[in-house]
Amino acid sequence: MPGRTPLRPLTLRLTNTLTRRLEVFEPLVPGQVSIYCCGVTVYDLCHLGHARSYIAWDVLRRYLQWQGYAVTFVQNVTDIDDKILARAADEGSSMEAVSERNIREFQADMAALGILPPDRLPRATRCLDGIRQMIAELEASGAAYSADGDVYFSVLKKADYGKLSGRSLEEQQEGASGRMGEAEEARKRHPFDFALWKGAKPEEPSFPSPWGPGRPGWHIECSAMVRQELGTTIDIHLGGADLIFPHHENEIAQSEAASGQPLARYWLHNGMVNVGGVKMSKSLGNFTTIRALLESGVSPMTLRLFVLQAHYRKPLDFTAEALAAAATGWKGLDGALGLGERHGAALGWGAEPATASLERSEALAEVRGRFAAAMDDDFNSSAAVAVLFELARPLRALANRLERGEREAGAAAEAAELVPRWRLLRELAGVLGLEAEKATQPAATPADGEAIQERIEARRTAKAARDFASADRIRAELAAEGIALIDRPGGVTDWVRS
Repeated sequence: MPGRTPLRPLTLRLTNTLTRRLEVFEPLVPGQVSIYCCGVTVYDLCHLGHARSYIAWDVLRRYLQWQGYAVTFVQNVTDIDDKILARAADEGSSMEAVSERNIREFQADMAALGILPPDRLPRATRCLDGIRQMIAELEASGAAYSADGDVYFSVLKKADYGKLSGRSLEEQQEGASGRMGEAEEARKRHPFDFALWKGAKPEEPSFPSPWGPGRPGWHIECSAMVRQELGTTIDIHLGGADLIFPHHENEIAQSEAASGQPLARYWLHNGMVNVGGVKMSKSLGNFTTIRALLESGVSPMTLRLFVLQAHYRKPLDFTAEALAAAATGWKGLDGALGLGERHGAALGWGAEPATASLERSEALAEVRGRFAAAMDDDFNSSAAVAVLFELARPLRALANRLERGEREAGAAAEAAELVPRWRLLRELAGVLGLEAEKATQPAATPADGEAIQERIEARRTAKAARDFASADRIRAELAAEGIALIDRPGGVTDWVRS
């Protein structure tokens, strides 16, 4: 999204996890913003929690660009990890094959949700020189030590260790050893020291290093990639609240021990996703992937709206009712956003309607100001969405009448007056990444509907007989014909043309 001249001095205030305060955002370099976002460990498809996080940060990036700032957005990929190796072993595949496949799937899911691609997408395996260099610096300074091919960071060498999470060393024991086994724990000088380099294990991929063959620890990867792509200190570091400890805590410790400078000025963390009031978890069976949601018929814009109607720092409760409400809201908003493309010819607007400029409309200028004020208030997307619905109301009413074929007296004059409102709606919706859906295929005839319903019944019968291969084949065949199935609670299946 291209930048533009700022409307006014930026007064964005963000809740900084590091200071636990709402602070006015001031970039290191005037007019420029450097952002690092912790990316995915590519062992599987992305889930709803990823959608929540990356949609939120996509909108933050878009907003800064809308306000005229040049944003450099870096998002990493963790392409070597225990989970990737375990998946490769299960599949009889390789770490590289699993990683490459899931990087492609990640990019496809992000594109489907309208998330802007990062300016740079570094991978851990392509930053090994930087990782080894940083570990060597830490060892030379005394902040790290080697033991039998492993290298550990000494938390006692960092006096302010724990400043991000606010945990004392006693409170940190639960998460400190999340990715290490008992043998590795025994080699550490202090229970909370964490691995920077892991010595090679039999039949696992490894890389050369001064400490012997092995692979990097999880935390050092991000520290090295931040430095490689953006330098010693950046403006904003992003991630989910589950990364505060130990990942981001350890990033800060090792980066700042190596450089003597702050790693990031602002730390932002989004809230977690709950499903029916319970934290989303594979072990609980309430785990939902982005791909499954979209293939079930949920539109990408419905999912974006669902995410943005909650404040980014609050937990997001995923329920069928909440998603249905978002779908209803998006239907109305989409009708207003698509008014020009779908009915512009009938309204005489043309491709780019020439009307009174926004600057001559005090009422619309005030609406734009309220939208910016909402976003400036700790990135309050829910209040910004409310402004969009307010703008959309008369536009949707006009769209409804046009769709019913009504041509009321004075409609042309009304439409002309609404053009500036429509253009402002499109502009502000674009800041949130919400775009009108493309025109769909013509509605099915009754005969088409009957044939589709027969195939839905055949799929239901197949599922009841646990013939899931046939059920999946019917869904795929319908999808290839542009028919998306939506499975509702109670065994009801609806369909729409995608």
